[in-house]
Amino acid sequence: MSVAGHAFGIDIGGSGVKGGEVDLATGELVHDRIKIATPQPSTPKAVAETVAKIVAQAGWDGPVGITIPSVVIGGVVRTAANIDKGWVDTDARALFSHALGGREVTVLNDADAAGLAEDRYGAAMEHTGMVMLLTFGTGIGSAVMYNGMLVPNTELGHMDVHGKEAEHRAASSVKERDGLSYHKWAKEVSKVLVALENLFWPNVFVAGGGISRDYQEWIPLLTNRTPVVPATLRNTAGIVGAAMAVSAGIAP
Repeated sequence: MSVAGHAFGIDIGGSGVKGGEVDLATGELVHDRIKIATPQPSTPKAVAETVAKIVAQAGWDGPVGITIPSVVIGGVVRTAANIDKGWVDTDARALFSHALGGREVTVLNDADAAGLAEDRYGAAMEHTGMVMLLTFGTGIGSAVMYNGMLVPNTELGHMDVHGKEAEHRAASSVKERDGLSYHKWAKEVSKVLVALENLFWPNVFVAGGGISRDYQEWIPLLTNRTPVVPATLRNTAGIVGAAMAVSAGIAP
C-alpha cells in the first residue's frame, strides 16, 4: 500500500527491470529492491507485464514513476537504446497506466532520473546552479539540472567533439574495446568535458556508469576545469529518480 512521504520507482534497463519503494525524506529504499530480468525480446507488452509484477510483488497501490532508456516526450517514446525497437512511438504512459489498473504513472529517461536523484540525495546534493550528470557505459547518457529543475531528454553523448561523437570517443565501452589505459581514456573524457563546459559552464559534473566505481583511477587524471565527482547512488539512482518524478509531477 502507498505511504505518505514515500513513492515508488521502476528502472527499466537492458538486462533487468528493478523497482522499489523510496522514502523521499532520505532518498533511501524502504525495502530491498525487486529485480526481474528484462524480457527478451523487450517488447512494450512484455516489459509492461514485468513492471506490473514488480508493483504487485511490492504491494504498492499508489502512483508509479518509471524510467526507460529512451527519449520520452509527452509520455511517448521517441528512441530505443538497449531495448526493443518496437518502443519507438509507443505511448508508454498510457501503456503502463493500463498495465497498472489505470493508476497515475510518470515515464522519463533513465539518465534524467539518475540525475534528479544524484542532484538531491547523492554526489551533487551540496552543489547549486547547473549540475550535469554523465553516465559512461556502452554510450554516454546525460542529465542536466539547474537548481534541482530538470532539463529533460538531453542527448549530449551524441554531440560532436573534434569530429567524433562524444560517446564514440569517451564511453567506457571504447576504453574496453580499444584496450586503453586509464591515462589515455581520461584524455578522451577530458576532451568531452571541456567541450561541454565551454558550452554550458556547469558548476559540477557527476560521473556515473559502472566505471565510476573506479573513479580514483581516472577522475584525478582529468584536465578540464569543472569539478568532477563520482556518482554515489549507483544501482538505486534510477529507482529513486523515478519515484521523485512521479511524486513531483515531473512528466517530460
